[in-house]
Amino acid sequence: MTVDSPAVATETDALLPHERAARNRLVIGLLLVSAFVVILNETIMGVALPRMMVSLDITASTAQWLTTAFMLTMAVVIPITGLLLQRLNTRPVFMLAMSLFSAGTLISALAPGFGVLVVGRIVQASGTAIMMPLLMTTVMNLVPPESRGRTMGNISIVISVAPAIGPTISGLILSVLDWRWLFILVLPIALAALALGAKRIVNVTTPSTARIDALSVLLSAVGFGGLVYGLSEFGESALHPTAVPPVIPLVVGVVVVGLFVWRQLVLQRENRALLDLRTLTNPTFTIATVMMAILMMAMFGAFILLPIYLQNVLGLSTLQTGLLLLPGGLIMGLCAPTVGSLFDRHGPARLVIPGAFLVAAALWGLTLVQPHTSVWLLLAAHLVLSVGLALMFTPLFTVSLGALPPNLYSHGSAMIGATQQVAGAAGTALFVAVMTLQTAKLTASGTDPGTALTSGIATAFLCGAVISLAAVVAAFFVRLPKDANGSAGAAAGH
Repeated sequence: MTVDSPAVATETDALLPHERAARNRLVIGLLLVSAFVVILNETIMGVALPRMMVSLDITASTAQWLTTAFMLTMAVVIPITGLLLQRLNTRPVFMLAMSLFSAGTLISALAPGFGVLVVGRIVQASGTAIMMPLLMTTVMNLVPPESRGRTMGNISIVISVAPAIGPTISGLILSVLDWRWLFILVLPIALAALALGAKRIVNVTTPSTARIDALSVLLSAVGFGGLVYGLSEFGESALHPTAVPPVIPLVVGVVVVGLFVWRQLVLQRENRALLDLRTLTNPTFTIATVMMAILMMAMFGAFILLPIYLQNVLGLSTLQTGLLLLPGGLIMGLCAPTVGSLFDRHGPARLVIPGAFLVAAALWGLTLVQPHTSVWLLLAAHLVLSVGLALMFTPLFTVSLGALPPNLYSHGSAMIGATQQVAGAAGTALFVAVMTLQTAKLTASGTDPGTALTSGIATAFLCGAVISLAAVVAAFFVRLPKDANGSAGAAAGH
């Protein structure tokens, strides 16, 4: 895959080096801003659900579909984006993503009832699912290896900070406005990004004539969709009985994903795979992707447990909860560019290893929560967790995709995105299920409800802490990838 398409080759050849660099910065900047807006919406619903339950007269299990439908759509669409990015150029893919997201936001803002609102969230998620692989693939094509760390640091802001501050922004808006304003305030920003992109985004990749395998699309939708739905319902069933046992879609998802993998292995022989699994034959990519899955489990699990503890045990309001979690999101954003620059100079080891230890330390510290734990100790633990995540996200994104040849960038981006959605759903399901089961066990034995819930939350964090140890071990095996010439990257120390 080359950087410039035939349609813009003459224009690109005429550009001076500084003009080409300015064009690339503009394209990446527009993609970053747009991606931040769309990713923000993945977690903005959490704090709003209680308010929407009253406004729309729906139960908690029904309201949860506003989040589940979003994650489910992401899991279904993301695997298809690898082929989409191969067949289409940068500008039309951007226009498709932002048009879908803007349309979904408008539908949600005007929704007369719950059903239409879910449709709006599904359309939103379709645009979101396309945007992140587009951003990462474009960066890998435009940015030379020696400066990818800095750019990936900016992407880390999008990947980690946007979902982290989603609940805070939601809490601030809902403290003074109706839930519809969660969409009304986002809509003009999305439309502005769409209009600016329509005017300024240029084609910077070369599309190919890859054929779409309909069976792979079907298997992908059923398999990844079944996994995320089953995992989401597994967590929900721990709180409320569900109509369909979550193990059924989970088993179906596992079996169909197995069939999907078999189908891709067959199609790879003719370079026709929907999601090229040769990405996983690269040990650096595989290790980094597994570590990112662990981080997503820990991050999404903490996102759901901390608000429950702060509100249901300590009695904080939604606004106070959002403000308490805000510093962690901000520090991740502040650290990301610096971490990117350090990666460019020193490579991944000096960042990933201490980051893994910090994440593990924070999760082990949260296992010690009591019914009256100080909010300042919780804030400190959340800050340590945020710094640890910030130290790891940028290097892992950079080394994972940097280890692949250019023709696999789009497939690698899609693989990472799909893994993150499944891992996020798995983390949420695991933490909620463990919390609920432990709480119910202690409550049945006569334990005070507040103490029982605290013990359930501590036990759930214990599961996360144990899982984090795998990331600590894997951190020692993360290596700087080689560039296209087969030499080590620019970080001279490795």
